[in-house]
Amino acid sequence: MDFSNSVILVTGGTGSFGNKFIEILLNKYQPEAIRVFSRDELKQLQMRQRFNDDPRLRFFIGDIRDKDRLWRALEGVDIVVHAAALKQVPTCEYNPIEAIKTNINGAINIIDVAIDRGVEKVMALSTDKAAHPINLYGATKLVAEKLFVQANVYSGGKKPKFSVVRYGNVVGSRGSIIPLILSQKKKGIVTLTDERMTRFWITQEQAVNFVIRCIDIMKGGEIFIPKLPSTRVTDLIDILAPECKREIIGIRPGEKIHETLLPSEEARHAREFENYYIVEPEFPFWTVNSGGEGNELPEGFEYASNTNERWLTKDELKKMMEDFIYEEL
Repeated sequence: MDFSNSVILVTGGTGSFGNKFIEILLNKYQPEAIRVFSRDELKQLQMRQRFNDDPRLRFFIGDIRDKDRLWRALEGVDIVVHAAALKQVPTCEYNPIEAIKTNINGAINIIDVAIDRGVEKVMALSTDKAAHPINLYGATKLVAEKLFVQANVYSGGKKPKFSVVRYGNVVGSRGSIIPLILSQKKKGIVTLTDERMTRFWITQEQAVNFVIRCIDIMKGGEIFIPKLPSTRVTDLIDILAPECKREIIGIRPGEKIHETLLPSEEARHAREFENYYIVEPEFPFWTVNSGGEGNELPEGFEYASNTNERWLTKDELKKMMEDFIYEEL
């Protein structure tokens, strides 16, 4: 995709995804400008220093709950990548109203302002936890997905187009399991909720490149789901902390043993491509856009981490972990 004349705004732009997204965009795609929209001035300062005050970067202090601030920030923007969210499951369980204000009301604000400002495209990031949600975070992201898909009706087939990317655990993202294991390793004891636990796995670079690809091909209304390998959490511990004692602490509130990215109910209106799935919206406007591409999925198909056909070997996982740990040093 040609971003050379594009102004891109990233909500939650100082997070793990935002940092890698901006790094790749600046190095490979030469955008006209990238606006980083986030609440934390310290993280913005750190990002400014990391990218050597690149003149293409603009930093906006703001909260997606604040519609007026979004109105100002989206002036002249071509593409919005929405990565801002309250995403820590225990935090959302303990602060449910705050999670709703950010993850749902914030999504509504982005939709409204993007339409009023005439943005070209809006890509929202979602999570496996939005599929069959059992915690509040997943429930708020499910609602956000529905809002962004349905927003194409509000925009009336004109500008902007709205789509969603849904993927699983990102290697090394803030609050993920890898930093936790490395931290616990120092004490000699690593906690494990359930030995059967499996997870989908994607690197930050893979996630960013997939989002960029989806922005390029989106028609508006799709939920894009990458085909990812699965891994066992016990394998992660074997690689990162083999010498440590394991303490089984039981499933935490809102936690799943296995992840699902594409439930069977959604698979009925999804199509398979070589490296990803697309969940098609169940609305009349989509019949204009689908074009019959991709393959239909068999009845009862479900894409889950424990029944996945692709699994990371320990050697593959070790190489991935080495790369991550090296980057963090």
